[in-house]
Amino acid sequence: MATNIGPLHLKNPVMTASGTFGYGQEYAAYVDLNKLGAVVVKGLSLKPRPGNPPPRIMETAAGMLNAVGLQNIGVEAFLTEKLPFLRRFDTKVIVNIYGETYNEYAKVAQKLSSAEGIHALEVNVSCPNVKKGGLSFGADPKAAARVTRAVKDATSLPVIVKLTPNVTDIAAIAEAVEEAGADAVSLINTLAGLSVDIRTRRPHLKNVTGGLSGPAIKPVALRMVWEVARRVSIPVIGIGGIMTAEDALEFLIVGAKAVQVGTANFVNPLATVEIIEGMRQFLTALKIKNINEIIGTFQP
Repeated sequence: MATNIGPLHLKNPVMTASGTFGYGQEYAAYVDLNKLGAVVVKGLSLKPRPGNPPPRIMETAAGMLNAVGLQNIGVEAFLTEKLPFLRRFDTKVIVNIYGETYNEYAKVAQKLSSAEGIHALEVNVSCPNVKKGGLSFGADPKAAARVTRAVKDATSLPVIVKLTPNVTDIAAIAEAVEEAGADAVSLINTLAGLSVDIRTRRPHLKNVTGGLSGPAIKPVALRMVWEVARRVSIPVIGIGGIMTAEDALEFLIVGAKAVQVGTANFVNPLATVEIIEGMRQFLTALKIKNINEIIGTFQP
């Protein structure tokens, strides 16, 4: 079940998706974190952020809209209050980061880089819920590349760049960050969406728009992962509507080296470990000895 994401070795290819698993401790009563390939923690900024005002979550057909707005405790509080707990476990810890300027990205990366127990950084250039930073960085190849270089220059940790689907050609963004030094890419982040209250004729979310996630986006995510995996040589991590082992295996077959499980955690806190076990059972049934044997075996 082991796989490598660049220099990062994982015991299995199943991670949590940032923003859906808190800082790990919130799920530790339900999930043995030691069983996970990696825990990807909630996105961190240089300073604490309150996020958007409520209502900021809305259930949709086969998914959900969220406009949480990257609420977080800030990098300093994470290092003192959250990271010590994660060090107890034999699992990789990946910290998702973001900033509103290139310098902020670099500063966050620098603060995390010397901390014991952090194994990689995931750079969020793609969140559609903030008015500065996110979308503009992730939608422009040059800006995405510049963020990547700023983070790479500030850290010796592996750097994963998380891509937005809200672009014309996601593979072009992937190529740009690969050239800038990214060790891997993860995709997709949420799709921009809207939900309307027909009685008030107003949006259900205070922020008006939000990010769509869940099973509804899986076909889009799968197609984008396939496109990117054909265009870059660095590892690709698949995200988007993964609820079952079968879903996860689809992403591996089209070229992902690992997957992240997100919205499923809200429905079923045990989703990640159930997916890992389901994948193991699948390999056993087909007498496949190494999960890497199925990665990239898609035959269009």
